[in-house]
Amino acid sequence: MQVRWQERIVSVADVLKGKPCIKNSRIPASLILGYLAAGATVVQIIAEFPDLVPDDIAACLDYARDLADFEVAARWASAQRRAVICW
Repeated sequence: MQVRWQERIVSVADVLKGKPCIKNSRIPASLILGYLAAGATVVQIIAEFPDLVPDDIAACLDYARDLADFEVAARWASAQRRAVICW
């Protein structure tokens, strides 16, 4: 089952200055992504943060995927606009 990050990752202005966090926590998505990048398993992350469930971690990955797609698409669109202006 696919996890929709929008259901589990929230950004609230007065919680960690609006950093995207796991819903109902003060755990930033970037922190969980850092653990994963360092090679931690889902089981290890949940042992460190017992309030999390596997779907929270999957939501962080889904969030990162969407963010990466957005950045690439935005850069591509910007490059296309510059190419049109140059012609």
